[in-house]
Amino acid sequence: MGLVLRSWVANEAAKHCVLVLWLAISVWLFWRTFSLYSSGPQYYYLHQMLGLGLCISRASASVLNLNCSLVLLPMCRSVLTALRGTQRVNSRKARRLLDKSKTFHMACGVAICILSVVHVSAHLVNAVRFSVRYSDDFPALNLAQHQGQDPRVLILTTVPGITGVLLVLILFLMFTASSYSIRVCNYEIFWYTHNLFILFYVILMVHVVGGAVKYQSNVEAHPPGCIWVNQTKASSDMWSNQEPEGETEEGSKETSIIVCREDAHFQPHFPQTWLWVSAPLCLYCVERLYRCIRGSAPVTVVSVVRHPCDVIEVRMLKSGFKARPGQYILLNCPSVSSFENHAFTLTACPTQNKETFGIHIRVVGDWTECFSQLLFPEMEHSEILPMMHQRRYPKLYVDGPFGTPSEEVFNYEVSVCVAGGIGVTPFASILHALLDGWHQYKLQRLYFVWVCRDLQCLYWFAELLCGLHHKLWEENRPDYLNIRLFLTNTHELQNLTEEKYQPLNSRLVIGRPRWKLLFQEIGRFNQHKKVGVFCCGPKGVSRELHKLCNSFSTSGTVFEYNKESFS
Repeated sequence: MGLVLRSWVANEAAKHCVLVLWLAISVWLFWRTFSLYSSGPQYYYLHQMLGLGLCISRASASVLNLNCSLVLLPMCRSVLTALRGTQRVNSRKARRLLDKSKTFHMACGVAICILSVVHVSAHLVNAVRFSVRYSDDFPALNLAQHQGQDPRVLILTTVPGITGVLLVLILFLMFTASSYSIRVCNYEIFWYTHNLFILFYVILMVHVVGGAVKYQSNVEAHPPGCIWVNQTKASSDMWSNQEPEGETEEGSKETSIIVCREDAHFQPHFPQTWLWVSAPLCLYCVERLYRCIRGSAPVTVVSVVRHPCDVIEVRMLKSGFKARPGQYILLNCPSVSSFENHAFTLTACPTQNKETFGIHIRVVGDWTECFSQLLFPEMEHSEILPMMHQRRYPKLYVDGPFGTPSEEVFNYEVSVCVAGGIGVTPFASILHALLDGWHQYKLQRLYFVWVCRDLQCLYWFAELLCGLHHKLWEENRPDYLNIRLFLTNTHELQNLTEEKYQPLNSRLVIGRPRWKLLFQEIGRFNQHKKVGVFCCGPKGVSRELHKLCNSFSTSGTVFEYNKESFS
């Protein structure tokens, strides 16, 4: 039980601590604002007019400000990548928290949607209250022009109302298009609707200057509930007529009356949203400007190779481009779409001996299909073109590189890399780095598990695996790399027929991995160690590995789970 708790703490504790802290700050901010508008003297008359709707609308707005500022930070990819690579973040736990940036972004997004529903509902009640409880004593406090004015007119003719409707529409589009089914089936819809966040923040800045909610600015000269001098005399006469003999009681009543020295003055607040959002928004804009400048020069396409199972390998060259194994880039092809950037993991990083870098692309979806046709146009004649007339590749732009959890593979003594199909790409650059020189890393043993549907998929990196295998045997470290290959297509027995790939045949299994047995074997050979588990594959496999890492309780081995996720 102690080891299970230790495993859970290693994988989940930091994440849950941040979540609890975020929730605690949100609850505190909500309650603090609610109490302020409920009992604050500067909101006395406004609270009398609007009631509970005022407190809920302002409290939800405060938490919305918090989340609208936080939701931008996880999307500053270059900042997160720089933090991961700097010596200031030297703790593995801190770096692993950076891997949860996308999850935190989604949590803030969901919170914004929920709080927006609360905020809008409260303001709908406020619109009705402004109309029904129109105050003749304090005209400046009213949003309505007269008592009984249609609340729909208030919503559709005022700045806060119009901008509020627009914000709700944009948020609805962004939220619905962010669903998993739309992101998988039609990524373009997700991409274009999500970029409406720029318009969202512009309208948000206008929304808060409407001045619908006002506070009393002269509380000392006009205490809430005070009455004028003539009203004081009238009330004194009334009390003297009712209690002629109660002089002490009369005196106490007179002294409790607060006299107004001037009329109540009301004015709107300085927009608090500006204070919350300005710094994160400026940081994000500066980061995007930096990325635009960095990615403004097109890359040189060195070679393009078509691999089995609709996979394309693109080798590129860019001046000054540096990357670490496991990182990814955003690829833009204006010939396909000027605005779309698609994430691809680097399968080969630039080194001292070779400046080119490469990616492997699985042709799935409209964008990759169009990109593939540009790289391999169908020729009208099957004649071989001379060297000087070779085809021209489309212009490509690269943004990045950006950090991923796979960079941590080298920071464990023992690591397990689990890939499903094309999910092998994050680990291909790691294998290339080990082939260039494995001595420089802390890593002492690597378990490489690759699950594929078809045998042809193994040819993507068969030469790389065999080359690393031969090198380690030559250097008397055959136990450094443990290769496990699985084919889930069980209709017929399959083997790699080429002689140079024979080392992989003995490591090829027909069927699916038995994860629990694999973990027990790894734990038995690596007792009392922390083992890093890295996964890039189907959700089912990722979920099962995550569960095993949290519950493994034998041999004193702790498995730390790291899931590949592009933010």
